[in-house]
Amino acid sequence: MFKRIFLITVLCGSIGILFAAPAAAKAPLPVIIDTDMTTDDFMAILYILNDPDVAVQAITVTGTGFGQCDSGTYVALGLLAMTEYGNVPVSCWRDTPLVGENPIPPEWRLTMEGAQAYELPEGGVVAAVDSVALFTSTIENASQNITVLALGPLTNVGAALEAAPSLTEKIDMIYIMGGAVDVPGSGVSDENTTAEWNIYADPHAARLVFDSGVSITLVPLDATNEAPVTPAFVEQLASAGTPETAFIHQALEGSAESIASGGYYFWDPLAAAVLTDPELVTLESRSVTVVEEPGPDYGRTQPDEGGPEIQVATQPDVEAFQELFLSTLTN
Repeated sequence: MFKRIFLITVLCGSIGILFAAPAAAKAPLPVIIDTDMTTDDFMAILYILNDPDVAVQAITVTGTGFGQCDSGTYVALGLLAMTEYGNVPVSCWRDTPLVGENPIPPEWRLTMEGAQAYELPEGGVVAAVDSVALFTSTIENASQNITVLALGPLTNVGAALEAAPSLTEKIDMIYIMGGAVDVPGSGVSDENTTAEWNIYADPHAARLVFDSGVSITLVPLDATNEAPVTPAFVEQLASAGTPETAFIHQALEGSAESIASGGYYFWDPLAAAVLTDPELVTLESRSVTVVEEPGPDYGRTQPDEGGPEIQVATQPDVEAFQELFLSTLTN
């Protein structure tokens, strides 16, 4: 008798498992993209826009890096139109850093003429408020915490966190492409061999972000130096057959010489991929500060025992990253 009751109980339990309601689908991760809109930014943004597990809430353009406000906003709206992503607000604020002069060489910056040469589809409108106000209101009005992907100088983010420190309570993580912790910098000048361009363009803004207490995952040159864009990868883009891969292939044509020599890297795309899959890299807790005093280390992300504790990415799985990047853009 006991055996019969046991069997019936097991059978009923099994049937209950078979007919149980499926688990609720996981809600997409709400993300703000802050970007200076140059070629590797395009790659990162298209990757994020094609990831169904991410819901982009706003794109805030910073004009203090490799793109200017007008050209950067134009391309951001064009990428949204290309992907038919929907009505995502886009805005910029200023073309100069919070403190000091903009160090990006003018000839390296994306102009409106260069942006229009991409012949992107038109769509969307610029938000009625500047990018700092858009960043702030998007976070304050969100029903859940926001993740931030910062792909350029931290002018917008630093200004927002300084004006509204409570924003840190509603930001789960800021993924920052920038800095060089244990490796040389970008070679921003003959004297400065330690700084990376995104941090060097506005060290004061970066220091505000690092000191704000917000959770940070830094994807520095320590990681991206191990992930070069190769001619073979460019060939894969050419044969992938989607509007996104065709656009990236076109955008990379201007960097063909650098790619061929091994000097062009997956800077921003790697940061975007780490946001969606942190296991692509090794993450180590480090104490790091931003040097904003004038001198040969101006803009350096320097290890400092008294500095803020952040997560620093190293040792990317480049093969897994490339597979993820291409599959996301082609599926």
